Amino acid sequence: MDNETKRLIEEANLSPEAVPSDLFFGNGAERELDGAIRRAAACAEAPAREDINAIEARRADLRAAATPQNPVPPVKIAVLISGSGTNLQALIDRIADGSLNAKIVLVVASRPSAKGLKRAEAAGIQTITLSKEIYADPLTADEVIATEVYRAGAEFVVMAGYMRRVHAPLLAAFPNRVINLHPALLPSFQGAHGIGDAFARGVKVTGVTVHIANEVYDQGPILAQEPVRVEEGWTVDDLEAAIHAVEHRLYPQVVQLLAEGRIHVNDDLTVRVG
Repeated sequence: MDNETKRLIEEANLSPEAVPSDLFFGNGAERELDGAIRRAAACAEAPAREDINAIEARRADLRAAATPQNPVPPVKIAVLISGSGTNLQALIDRIADGSLNAKIVLVVASRPSAKGLKRAEAAGIQTITLSKEIYADPLTADEVIATEVYRAGAEFVVMAGYMRRVHAPLLAAFPNRVINLHPALLPSFQGAHGIGDAFARGVKVTGVTVHIANEVYDQGPILAQEPVRVEEGWTVDDLEAAIHAVEHRLYPQVVQLLAEGRIHVNDDLTVRVG
């Protein structure tokens, strides 16, 4: 606090509890203020947030009007990861072989040690990593993610082994456009241990679900499911390998449906695939 500020406070005759502390005038507070101003400006300039049905209707029109000379532009996605990034790699591979009409515009990692970052960098994809300090406030973390994803121009956010829950700032910025992958047939075996829980229960059939993330964990609209039969004598590792093989095939297929504008979420939160 400089001398001029102190003089003005004294002239105002403020009560002790109303006097700002020296911390208020520190560099940290200044950075926070600058960040708040930037976020406010970004929100003021942002267009109305479109939900999935608006995006999909527009992409369906593009598909209907497409010609060999004027193909449908790739759907732009941001991918959230926490670990090895094998599902990210499946998306990268399908884009490379031409079976997935998508462009990954950003990869966001929840930890700097995530091996998926190297996969993204090898493919020439922009990456950002969030620190533990940012995740200390989950809402702030999701504000940062939403801002960066919006700036990257993504139409959809694709969670690929992202081991953190998403919250209102991201869900509101991309309404019904945050897609998640779950290693069980929802609504069964919700939560972070879908494979192990299904195996421990002794089910004969489990599987993979691709769904829209919403405020209620693992209960968003279901886009696609594929069963996996649990063979006699399998270990939990065998089941995990079978689940991942299905994930690597199913997830790019669902993103391709989004690219073609074939998804519509009904008012009752069921999904029509056309």
